[in-house]
Amino acid sequence: MKKIKNHIDELFKDFPRNHETEMIKQEIIQNLEEKVFYLMDQGKEEEDAINKAIVEFGDIGDLKQELGVKEPEKKNMSRLNLEFSLWGSGLIIAFFIFINIYYTPHIIWAIYPIFAILWWPLAMYFVWSRKKWSE
Repeated sequence: MKKIKNHIDELFKDFPRNHETEMIKQEIIQNLEEKVFYLMDQGKEEEDAINKAIVEFGDIGDLKQELGVKEPEKKNMSRLNLEFSLWGSGLIIAFFIFINIYYTPHIIWAIYPIFAILWWPLAMYFVWSRKKWSE
């Protein structure tokens, strides 16, 4: 039944550590263990019974709302991704231009990979602008 305890501990990692949440955790673990024993009496293997009990338990979204646990805020990384793509593509483009001028100055072939590389910051720009306007 260690799998059930580990699963419940993982679900409750964002909850505040107090007596109320510990009591709720213990009650949930006890109910799930009873469910496992019931399923094993019905002929299920122990591993199958544990998995079925966990799946039927579902998530704890309602319990989080009841106890006032807030979801961690996700950071908007789209601006950082855009800046990284601009710097990265700029360095790659400079590398291609250097290789082109140094080894084959009479043939301008670097323009082809440069066009392909420019799609990276362009895509990141559209992600950034979509997130910026949706806020």
